[in-house]
Amino acid sequence: MTLDYAVRLTEILLGFAYAQQSIEHFVAKGYERYLFIVRFFLALLLIAGVQTSWVVWLLLLVGLAILHRFQGPYNGGADRMSLLILCSLCLVNVTSMQYWKEVAFGYLALQLVLSYFISGLVKVVNPDWRSGRALCDVFLFSVYPASESFRQWSSWPRLLCLMSWGVMLFELLFPVSLVSSMSLMIALLIAAIFHLANVFLLGLNRFFWIWIAAYPSIIWLQQRIFGVI
Repeated sequence: MTLDYAVRLTEILLGFAYAQQSIEHFVAKGYERYLFIVRFFLALLLIAGVQTSWVVWLLLLVGLAILHRFQGPYNGGADRMSLLILCSLCLVNVTSMQYWKEVAFGYLALQLVLSYFISGLVKVVNPDWRSGRALCDVFLFSVYPASESFRQWSSWPRLLCLMSWGVMLFELLFPVSLVSSMSLMIALLIAAIFHLANVFLLGLNRFFWIWIAAYPSIIWLQQRIFGVI
């Protein structure tokens, strides 16, 4: 995968994610509504590939205005990853030097790897995660819109303990997937399924598309460093 192709694919996926998120705010009032309407049409331009070098900077300005409106990333990690991808695209477009383009896009890939690894590291040092108690509390007390049928999983501690360790081991071992193209593709497929499961289990729909949008960067980086293995 060439750098230009990976960047273009990232732009399309990010534009799709932004367009989807923006629609949710069309019913908001006043300033908030207009911010997301502007972001929606900019996202469509990004998908279409129209003046992307300008569009990404305009999206960044709108993103900063949204941060001010909500006094920070109101949707947590998904918003942070959105801005990280956007900033990387801005840096790729601001320079004509291939080296710095690769550094900016490679940084996005590195942050994607760390997002999984650090998440696993934080979990594994927590005794509640190692015992499965953390997942039990998620299903039992979480404010996320989990259905009542999924909340019943809190009564199956052994299953939740196995699920906890499955998640932690996958996240901790994710960097190892970079050793080959095949192992990386398998890891990204598992990660995508994990994010998709969170959509149905907890309603975390924003995380799915945003993390998918960052996948071209790590596929490109793996091939750039190791070649197609």
